[in-house]
Amino acid sequence: MGFKEGDATKGANLFKTRCAQCHTLGAGEPNKVGPNLHGLFGRKTGQVEGFSYTAANVNKGVIWSEETLFEYLGYIPGTKMAFAGLKKEKDRCDLITHLRDTVRYLLSSNSVAYSLIYFYV
Repeated sequence: MGFKEGDATKGANLFKTRCAQCHTLGAGEPNKVGPNLHGLFGRKTGQVEGFSYTAANVNKGVIWSEETLFEYLGYIPGTKMAFAGLKKEKDRCDLITHLRDTVRYLLSSNSVAYSLIYFYV
C-alpha cells in the first residue's frame, strides 16, 4: 500500500497510547527512553543530539519521510525499541499524518523562516 493521508486525530490517539511514553514531540523537550521526534521529517536516522542510538539505527542512513516511516513503523529491526510496530497500515498512516502535522505546526510556530521554506519548496 504505502503511505496515504490518514486521520490526524486518530493518529494523535495512537501517539498517546503507543508512543508518548517513550517519545516527545516539542522543540526543546527532553529525550525519554526514545529520542525527541521534533524535526523528524527530513532528518537522517540516528541524529538526535544526546540520544544513544544502536549502531543499526545510526548506520541505516535513512532520511525520514512519510514513506520511510510507513515502512519502518511496520517492522523495526535492530533498534532498542520494545515496540513491535504497527501492523495495520491504516494505523501507520494515521500516526504519520499526526506526526507530520504536529511537527509542521511546532516548526511553523517556532520558526517563521523554516515554515516558509517548508511550505514553499
